[in-house]
Amino acid sequence: MNRTWLHLPYLAVLALLAALAPVGGARAQAPDPAVSPRVWLPLVISAPPPPANPVHNGIATYYNATGDGACMFGASPSDLNVAAMNAEEYNNAAYCGAYIHVKGRKGEVTVRIVDLCPECKAGHLDLSQEAFAQIDDLPLGRVNITWQVISPPIPGPIAYHYKDGSNQWWTAVQIRNHRNPIAKFEYRTSGGQWVTVPRTSYNYFVQTNPGMGTGPYTFRVTDAYGNILTDSGIPFQENGTFNGTGQFPQGP
Repeated sequence: MNRTWLHLPYLAVLALLAALAPVGGARAQAPDPAVSPRVWLPLVISAPPPPANPVHNGIATYYNATGDGACMFGASPSDLNVAAMNAEEYNNAAYCGAYIHVKGRKGEVTVRIVDLCPECKAGHLDLSQEAFAQIDDLPLGRVNITWQVISPPIPGPIAYHYKDGSNQWWTAVQIRNHRNPIAKFEYRTSGGQWVTVPRTSYNYFVQTNPGMGTGPYTFRVTDAYGNILTDSGIPFQENGTFNGTGQFPQGP
């Protein structure tokens, strides 16, 4: 909160009082110098909060995408509206699975982040050929765009996927089919305590020393807007995928 203070100098106050004194009568008594010589008037200015999902200015290129990549979701041949996030904003897989709305010279498209573009700078998205063709001409190869994280309608609940090699001592869980970016993943111990599981750059939350035990588990997932989903009774199966019971609400 910013405050701007207006004050009237002491001499100006005296001059004003003198001007108001009755003509031919007793003069108004000058104010006591011990009284504060300034009159303070607060002016309160409130700045609006920054937008939750700002619009980014950047560039787009394209690559031969399969839907697989650094986020380790696996290939998605039936859905190739996907993209790789630049290395400066990848943020330890925080954008993995997020939906980005891209606007170009000739159109717009919504893509899902599935990969990392190591050589790309801030603002740069590397789109699939299929997505790039919806915003501009492929022969151009590199075009100006604007893009923004969105919260689209998607079918079904979130899902929990266990990485191959997971076990009771080394448990790696990935969140799939989520509408909003994922901010935090926790599991509850047998003693009722919630443990925050660290995220890896390859988009799995990995608990070690000890792992999560044999299950079934109670999981708690928080999205980037602070919404929380809790699921109980999730069984363990190496390389298995299990649906939760809900989906995040649409974000701002």
